[in-house]
Amino acid sequence: MPKPPPLLPIPFLCRTKKRKTIITILFFPFFVTGCLPYLYHLGKEQSAIILGREKIELVLTKPNLDPKTKQKLNLIREVREFAIDKLALNEKGGFEYFTELNREEIGWNVSASESLNLKSYTWWFPIAGTVPYKGFFNKELAIELEKELKEKGYDTRVRPIGGYSTLGWFSDPVLSPQLTWPDHRLVGLVIHEMAHATAYLPGDTTLNESYASFVEEIGTEMFYVAKEGENSPHLIKFKKEKLKRESILKLLKQYADQLKSVYESDKEDSSKLELKKSIILDFKNKIISENLIPEEKSKEFLVREWNNEDFLGALRYHSGEVSFFSLYEKSNRDLSKFHKEVQNLFSLPEESRKEFLEPTH
Repeated sequence: MPKPPPLLPIPFLCRTKKRKTIITILFFPFFVTGCLPYLYHLGKEQSAIILGREKIELVLTKPNLDPKTKQKLNLIREVREFAIDKLALNEKGGFEYFTELNREEIGWNVSASESLNLKSYTWWFPIAGTVPYKGFFNKELAIELEKELKEKGYDTRVRPIGGYSTLGWFSDPVLSPQLTWPDHRLVGLVIHEMAHATAYLPGDTTLNESYASFVEEIGTEMFYVAKEGENSPHLIKFKKEKLKRESILKLLKQYADQLKSVYESDKEDSSKLELKKSIILDFKNKIISENLIPEEKSKEFLVREWNNEDFLGALRYHSGEVSFFSLYEKSNRDLSKFHKEVQNLFSLPEESRKEFLEPTH
């Protein structure tokens, strides 16, 4: 059985600029960065995804299409139309096509942070700018990079990719592993990735992902209210997960602040490392004591290694919720105006954007 998607969204891969032919897609980035093996890997696999696309409307006419796939693809078409018409999202955000992959995961992201500082290791790519992860379609390549970063002393994590956006440069297809997702998460995925194609600031991952997550949450609720009413069973499940996620995020922020205080202290590094272990263990015990994970998974959760990147990885998707909601209210809950207000944030200095996401008052 393919494992379900993670509770928190997964970052999209780095992108290369759309050109007129697949050949140029493969070779143009080489002259930009010189990272030939890596960019060849991305270009080759992305080209295969694009060349393997089929229009969803044509896939749905196939006589032997299984009922589950048909239901999921019809749902995606419905969400895409809703996202364009009611959420004012960019119609170039994809989900018009379907690509069958020969693997259970789309790909894998490698991310890292400093061991005694809540600071992400970053990479720079054309179009995407500076990002705190590096994506691969081959798991072995991801593990190889993670090993290199670990040897340099970084806290690391390899995560399966749930979805990604090429920011409107291509019409991104829905990929076969995504059809295993529960309906309400699939709805959220479509809205989240289409939001990236609507407003995106190169180099500010936390702003981009938090904005897309905010649109995903309000958009999912709006979709199911319109489709099934206030008592929608999908909406009830979505809200239940949201409440649990908010509780987890509250604890994540609380314990991240504790870690930050330790890292900024004048203690010896050895003492900081011991305190780091203690704080993370306290965090795990708190999660278990508040029943925020299923009881049958608590033992596994307790022994699983946690590090700085786990805190950063979660928080970069859910920062500034209050600020985004205030901006939404300021826009009179008109999402076309809201997207423009978010784009206005792009002209602010980095410190001002950080204050928006992490208000001190």
